Amino acid sequence: MLELLQDLWEFMKVHKKYWLAPIIIVLLLLGGLIVLTQGSAVTPFIYALF
Repeated sequence: MLELLQDLWEFMKVHKKYWLAPIIIVLLLLGGLIVLTQGSAVTPFIYALF
């Protein structure tokens, strides 16, 4: 996983695609939120947000 993130960072540096960083960060945060709340009592409230 760490190697993938390093490769993405190198790609963004070489190709000057810094605008991809916020998109990747938001996707990682949303993925983490889904994994952490899976099967918990908070799940219905999170689904209500979207």
